[in-house]
Amino acid sequence: MVETNVHYPTDINLLYDAMRKVITLTAQWCEQHEVSDWRQHAYHVRHLKRLMRAAQNKKRSKAQSEEQQKRNATLIAQARQEYLEVAERYLKRAHVALALLEQRVTDEFDVLKKLEIEGFMRHAIRQIDQTKRRVMLGEAIPHGEKVFSIFEPHTEWISKGKAGVPVELGVKVCVLEDQHQFILHHQVMQKKTDDQVTVSMVAEAKKRFPKLNACSFDKGFHSPANQTGLKELLELAALPQKGKLSQPAEAAEQSETFLKARRAHSAVESAINALEVHGLDRCPDHGIDGFKRYVALAVVARNIHRVGAILWQQEQRREQRKRKYADRETTYKLAA
Repeated sequence: MVETNVHYPTDINLLYDAMRKVITLTAQWCEQHEVSDWRQHAYHVRHLKRLMRAAQNKKRSKAQSEEQQKRNATLIAQARQEYLEVAERYLKRAHVALALLEQRVTDEFDVLKKLEIEGFMRHAIRQIDQTKRRVMLGEAIPHGEKVFSIFEPHTEWISKGKAGVPVELGVKVCVLEDQHQFILHHQVMQKKTDDQVTVSMVAEAKKRFPKLNACSFDKGFHSPANQTGLKELLELAALPQKGKLSQPAEAAEQSETFLKARRAHSAVESAINALEVHGLDRCPDHGIDGFKRYVALAVVARNIHRVGAILWQQEQRREQRKRKYADRETTYKLAA
C-alpha cells in the first residue's frame, strides 16, 4: 500500500479544504478582473477556520454523566450547524461572483479557472450534504459516496488489520518479483481487490518474459476463475485456496513443488520493504497519473539498485580473489 500525501479526513476539515479553495480562487479571479466583491477573502477563510476548530474542539469533551453528554451533543450539533450555515452563505456569494465573472471571460485560462472553482464547489456541496445527513439526521453514509481527500480524490480508505495501524490512506500496488529479486511487473490497484488483478498481472508479465512458468500468491488472490486462468498461463500456480480443502486440492498443496514455491514466496516482502525504504512509502505527486508515474519510477529505481548490488557483489568477489592470489604470489617468491 502506497500512501497519498493527505491529512486524516473528517467531514468538517474536508469542507474547509474545499471552501478555502473556493474563496481563494474566486478572490484571485475577481482581483484579476477588478471586481471588488471579495476584498476580505483572507478574513472569510479565517472565519471558516475558527468555526471548524470550534466544531472540532466541542467533540473532544470527556464528560462522564449522561446529562453532560447530552448537553455536549447539543453543543456539537449547534457548532456544526453554524459552520455549515456560514459555508453555505459563502457558497452563494461564490455563485453570484461566478455569474458576474462569466460575462467577462476573455480566454481559455478564464474558462479553466471557472471549471476549477466549480469543481471545488461541488466538493463543498457534497460535504455539506453528507455532514447534514450524518450529524443532523443520523444517517450512515455509504462507503462508495465518501471522498477521503479533496486534492487527491483517488485516495482509498484501506483497513488491513495491522497492529497499531488500523487504517491507511492511499492506493494498493501489486508487484511481481522474480527469483533474482527484480520486479518484473507492477499494477496500481485503484478500486480493485487482489483477486481482480491476479490473471492480468501474470498475463502482462508473460508478454515481457515468455519463460515465466511458475508463480506464488497469497490466499487473497484466490478465486475459482483465477485458479482456472492461471493453469492456462503457468506450469505451476502456487495459489492457496480459502476455506476447507477437498482431497485433490489438499494433495496438490502438499506436493513438493507447491511447498517449495510457497517457501520462496516470503522473499517478496523484502522487495516491498526495499520499495518503502527507498521512497515508495508515501507518494508526494498529485493526481492519479502522478501517482502511477511515481510508482513506476520507484520500481525502475529499485531494479537499478538491484543491478548495482549485484555488480558490487561481483566486484567484492574479484577483490577477494586478487588478495588471495596476491598473498600466494608473495609467499612463492620468498620461498624461491
